[in-house]
Amino acid sequence: MINKYTENVGLFKALADTNRLMIVDMLSCGELCACKILEKFQITQPTLSHHMKILCDCGLVKGRKEGKWMYYSLNSAKVQDFKNFLCAITIDKEDCICKEGACNCGKG
Repeated sequence: MINKYTENVGLFKALADTNRLMIVDMLSCGELCACKILEKFQITQPTLSHHMKILCDCGLVKGRKEGKWMYYSLNSAKVQDFKNFLCAITIDKEDCICKEGACNCGKG
């Protein structure tokens, strides 16, 4: 059971940055060249590469090289899995971890 939390913690860490959240938002419109992403930020190319590596390493973003250019897009399957996980941990349900075992505190 802990696995589903462990699997998703990297996604939360990757998204815990304003620039990376903005990049994901930009990519929601479709594939973009790194140069187009860079135009929106006041950061250097190596800094953008660092952000893109983090987003790619956690699986949210896919990168592909075409000639000398890098193009990035959202990994729609991973995004959907993450959305499902976030939904699952934010709604009341029968198999919630709060319902596992008996509570001896008198509150539940």
